[in-house]
Amino acid sequence: MDIIDPVQTPPDHEQDLFTNMAPVLVQANAGKRLLNLIIDRVAFYAFLYVIGLIWGLVSPGTIGVLEDIAANRIVDMLLTMLLFAIYMGAQEAMFKGKSLGKFITGTRAVYNDGGTINTSTAFTRGISRIVPLEPFSALGTPTYPWHDKWTDTIVIDEKQSRYFGNETQY
Repeated sequence: MDIIDPVQTPPDHEQDLFTNMAPVLVQANAGKRLLNLIIDRVAFYAFLYVIGLIWGLVSPGTIGVLEDIAANRIVDMLLTMLLFAIYMGAQEAMFKGKSLGKFITGTRAVYNDGGTINTSTAFTRGISRIVPLEPFSALGTPTYPWHDKWTDTIVIDEKQSRYFGNETQY
């Protein structure tokens, strides 16, 4: 099984389409990974906003609780990080390695052997994202952040990869 650096030109899979069925994983490039992060963060904060609106409509008397949380910066930051971890884990668990950002960019998180990630791995990836300085681990080419390393996963470009979880098996 090959993991290909996105900077390199991926091999032509058409020649060995039926003779070599081993997965070929083309790692998503840093630009797509950054776009995933931006889209997922914006979607998360929009989700929190909608939840806050619903909470305010359903139980207006408890809005003070949200104001108290927002007033305490440390509690606000820790709760937001935990909610983001759960949000990302839930998306990747429900959509088999995909989040909203990954749907848009055509990428997916899979195991290093090309297999579809399970629920436990999805939530471990989510929790790993809240480790301090974790976003800086994604710097470099190819990008391989801690939440990938610690879970033996890789984010692949679906159009350029052949993998076990691919619904349209080659």
